[in-house]
Amino acid sequence: MPTAVYVLGLSVFALGTSEFMLSGILQPLARDMGVSIPQAGLLVSAFAIGMVVGAPTLAAATLRLPRRTTLIALLTVFGLGQVAGALAPSYGVLFASRVVSALACAGFWAVGAAVAVSLVPVTARARAMAVMVGGLSIANIAGVPAGALLGEHAGWRAAFWGVALLSAIGLVGVVALVPRTAVPTGEDRPQLKRELTIYRDAQVWLALIATALNGAAVFALFSYLSPLLTDTAGLSESWVPWVLALFGVGALIGTYVGGRVADSHLFGTMFFGISTSTVVLALLALTAHSPVAAVALALVLGVSSFATAPALNARMFNVATAAPTLAGATTTAAFNLGNTLGPWLGGLAISAHWGYPSVAWTGAVLAALAVVTTGLAFGLHRSRSRTRVVASHTPTTAVSGTPAEALAGQATRASDGERG
Repeated sequence: MPTAVYVLGLSVFALGTSEFMLSGILQPLARDMGVSIPQAGLLVSAFAIGMVVGAPTLAAATLRLPRRTTLIALLTVFGLGQVAGALAPSYGVLFASRVVSALACAGFWAVGAAVAVSLVPVTARARAMAVMVGGLSIANIAGVPAGALLGEHAGWRAAFWGVALLSAIGLVGVVALVPRTAVPTGEDRPQLKRELTIYRDAQVWLALIATALNGAAVFALFSYLSPLLTDTAGLSESWVPWVLALFGVGALIGTYVGGRVADSHLFGTMFFGISTSTVVLALLALTAHSPVAAVALALVLGVSSFATAPALNARMFNVATAAPTLAGATTTAAFNLGNTLGPWLGGLAISAHWGYPSVAWTGAVLAALAVVTTGLAFGLHRSRSRTRVVASHTPTTAVSGTPAEALAGQATRASDGERG
């Protein structure tokens, strides 16, 4: 795996730490800013919504810019956003800094994912994406607890300074190790109108929906895992950080395993991972009053849910080969759409007085819908594959199409050659 891919993963670690660390510093932040906990929680929503909006918008806006230059600019803006957050004199300034940081984060992820897959062969796309997703996993294991620790002993602003430092380290790595890429010219020059044509393909929409549903299923539970552990399973609050870290360990294991097997068994990885998450969430809903079961299932859910992430990312790039930048942006937006939808639906279940186990049931239903969506995608994939096989065996008396068209057809068949 090229060193540049690991540099991008390191940068994603900084981005992911910033995205998730507020869960550990929400209370001191709210007290210092003189706002309620729900108001402070809006900073999390602002980041997620900024990711959803920013990924496709910035991908389109920077389409014709050199990717390395774009990565440097976005990581610089993100780092400055962390500095602004650390120095924020008011809640309004902090809110604005979160939105700006989210936009830069979304753009970096979209462009960075396109760069990562461009540096490896088609058969190693899932492994490249596993490195980037691994940055998020490590952010959950180390970054979020470290942010909480800094917030407890040095104030919540110290957590923002810490992420700013990580961003600077990532920026140095991008400048030094990510290769320059020539800006395409002529017919090869990226065109937004041409890239937007990917959204005419049903497979792109099925990949987007499956990604969003998988994310929503996990975060419907994860967002309320703390009260479920304490109020339902009966664990003390001191156990919560350890269980969250255990989930992160499971996520790292899942990302590694998924990245290893997804390139050769893409649909199989998706089916197994999402189906396992469905079963685990249902079991957690049924056994939520057992501390042992709750802790063990949290670990398994981390493994199963993140094992699908490299496959879901690679799948989007495979079905959107004509628009690699928008493919990365679409995946980013889909993940964060799920991260927004899941907690909202889980909150509705709690507000309906169905108890904290209801968030696990909510996640199980969303995961089951993701399995159905993946099944539809697999059926369409098999149908198209059979059509191509029949067409390739049709005898002809003359060569049809230009050599360029023939090469394009070969590239499309290679990039869409997932196995079950």
